[in-house]
Amino acid sequence: MEMLAAIGRTMGFSFAAGINLYATVAILGLAARYQWVHLPPQYQVFNNDIIIIAALVLYAIEFLADKVPWIDTIWDAVHSVIRPLGGALIAVGTLGEATPTLQGVTALAGGLVAASTHFTKAGTRVAANISPEPFTNWLLSLAEDLFVVGLAFVALKWPVAALVVTATLLVGIVLSAAAIWRLVRRGWATQRTGTA
Repeated sequence: MEMLAAIGRTMGFSFAAGINLYATVAILGLAARYQWVHLPPQYQVFNNDIIIIAALVLYAIEFLADKVPWIDTIWDAVHSVIRPLGGALIAVGTLGEATPTLQGVTALAGGLVAASTHFTKAGTRVAANISPEPFTNWLLSLAEDLFVVGLAFVALKWPVAALVVTATLLVGIVLSAAAIWRLVRRGWATQRTGTA
């Protein structure tokens, strides 16, 4: 059960990092600092004044940038490398003592999970930016913030439940991406036959 809890926390935090890296790191740091729940010793890596303050400042900047249409898209583009890398580092940081092979596999898994949520978020925001009103953007941004805080809380308190939520959402992302890809291919095929 300890292994499932460790995987649940690691993947839950990596999933959240793909949506909002700075909120995730701030929550990890504050949870380790104030011992909101009993965490394994390796979580103390986040209990650092510089890490906590930097994460909170960057979260405040992201909170504002994320509410402005097209600024959020630029912000997401800049973070296309940062969030997956952050997800990988969080995964390795929450792993604890492990062989180099396990660390590498964990980093890869954390980075892939964070990348999947990052690109899903970024794509959704681009679609929302087509709408002329800003309210959709604000609602999406607030929903993302609440989701990250909620998933982080679940990962801290009930890591196995976080694993179930994360796995279910990842399956949904993969199925949605496959459906979109089929539609795009069908559109290309129709265009080719229509212009031939």
